[in-house]
Amino acid sequence: MVMAAYDMEAPNVSEDAVSNNFSRSSNDFISSSAAVVTANDSTRRFIRTADLKFRVKSVIDATYDIENIAVKNSGFVTFTNLQSRVNYVTSKNISADSILETTHYTVTNSIILRVPNTKLDITLKEISRNIDYLDHRIIKADDVALQLLANDLAQKRATKSEQRLANAIDNRGRKLNETVDAEQLLTRQQERADNAKIANLSIEYQINFSTINLLIYQRQTLKREILQNDKSIKEYEPSLWTRLVAAAKSGWNILAAILVFLVNIWALFLIAGLIFVSYKLYKHKFKQ
Repeated sequence: MVMAAYDMEAPNVSEDAVSNNFSRSSNDFISSSAAVVTANDSTRRFIRTADLKFRVKSVIDATYDIENIAVKNSGFVTFTNLQSRVNYVTSKNISADSILETTHYTVTNSIILRVPNTKLDITLKEISRNIDYLDHRIIKADDVALQLLANDLAQKRATKSEQRLANAIDNRGRKLNETVDAEQLLTRQQERADNAKIANLSIEYQINFSTINLLIYQRQTLKREILQNDKSIKEYEPSLWTRLVAAAKSGWNILAAILVFLVNIWALFLIAGLIFVSYKLYKHKFKQ
């Protein structure tokens, strides 16, 4: 008894093209006529549901915004599961006693919202502002008018049967075993009537409050951390070539330090040179 069902998956185009579509008309892109209450709802009874999966800039920020949207539209959150899924971990030795550990992970959140059926359309349009890339969007409107009618008829039949059994027990129930069997049958009939009534109440609740299932995620994130290397240092002793390169760098650093020191005392060399030249001139003049 599906009256309307729409399933639109992300087209096989570049993400930039999809983003441009959102920027031009994101509300129209995410909404659907299946989410709109119309005059036909007076003769037909619809259970409306929406299922979306999309990427966001930040799962935390999008979660807060979506929850606020639900409350703003007289709805509520029935489920949320925010978690970080580790994709893979890499480790690299950066020194004899240290390791650089890089964790690649993705943050996701599964959210279930319930909003009044008259607010489903506007709620979806407001949620769309968080979409960075849409994976899929499914919106359904299931006509349950016949199911409600079937439950009503089942409840009436069970109620009539219950009344007849009750009268029979009161008027003709003489033997204990017959009375017990009749009472058990009466209880089963009462359960059938109650179940039909509860089923209709559940359907009415689903009609009045639409369900929105969301799965949101963000781009893969990196976390780097320097950890202590608990393995033996000897196991990671540098090779001969590594030590030669390190020694060459150390020698160059010493030579550079000496050159910098000599440059710093250039004034002393200048003074010494002037004294030496003056001494030579004076000595030459004295000999003459």
